[in-house]
Amino acid sequence: MDSLKDGNHTAVTEFILLGLTDDPILRVILFMIILCIYLVTISGNLSTIILIRISSQLHHPMYFFLSHLAFADMGYSSSVTPNMLVNFLVDRNMISHLGCAIQLSSTVFFGTVECILLAAMAYDRFVAICSPLLYSNKMSMQVCVQLFLVVYIAGFLNAVSYTRTFFSLCFCGPNRVNHFFCDFIPLLELSCSDISFFTIVSSFSVGFIVIVTVCVIAISYIYILITILKMHSTDGRHKAFSTCTSHLTAVTLFYGTITFIYVMPKSSYSTDQNKVVSVFYTVVIPMLNPLIYSLRNKEIKGALKRELGRKILSW
Repeated sequence: MDSLKDGNHTAVTEFILLGLTDDPILRVILFMIILCIYLVTISGNLSTIILIRISSQLHHPMYFFLSHLAFADMGYSSSVTPNMLVNFLVDRNMISHLGCAIQLSSTVFFGTVECILLAAMAYDRFVAICSPLLYSNKMSMQVCVQLFLVVYIAGFLNAVSYTRTFFSLCFCGPNRVNHFFCDFIPLLELSCSDISFFTIVSSFSVGFIVIVTVCVIAISYIYILITILKMHSTDGRHKAFSTCTSHLTAVTLFYGTITFIYVMPKSSYSTDQNKVVSVFYTVVIPMLNPLIYSLRNKEIKGALKRELGRKILSW
């Protein structure tokens, strides 16, 4: 049953996700591509977490943050990608009202966690470069635990607020979501409730998190740049820059797509553009992050070689 009578209205109990395309050939091609991306995402991020856990040389704050970023990337991608893959194989991809709420809350949770983690990693780089002698005190295990608590509590509260809003909305038909997952804006467009308040609240929530985290990142890198420019040693400058390039690349990719979706005026892009950009930040970026950090980080490459060497010798 797609709907249920509720007074004078028909309450929607299931949604149909329209997905990316109706072209059967293109659906097969996209299925194979996105399946490969998802497998690389899971294996890459899981390998990053395991390597950081087992390698004692990587047991310091920068890599603890990176392991949690890898966890967030896996969760973020897994919230969306499996259901998207199903969409390519069936004529109508049905998702229950509760399933839609779970998918919405999980994407909001992991998206919020990723935003705040990127800001925390920028602060970590700021302390490491601008106050290296105080790094062990300012980034002690106690401070890291407090930062992780802020990250996950903020993610949980934001997810709860969106889930509560979703259950407050009345859906009385149609039930065709013009997206490949239960994103909040396409769901609002289907609601027969007055959505003006919910639109303002969701915009404020996203805007607040993005603005605060971007300010933390921007201020951190302004001080980092000033400190680097004051360095007399060319090697010192190069080393300082090299520790930041991976993080800056990840920040640029993530916030660039988030800005396009949630900050740019809606009239400036089409629904199809929205879907393509959404694929990029929910599917592609979680795959790219472990590649960005592993390919550009000498410590991770060195740790990987040492662990592989030990495994080979043990055989």
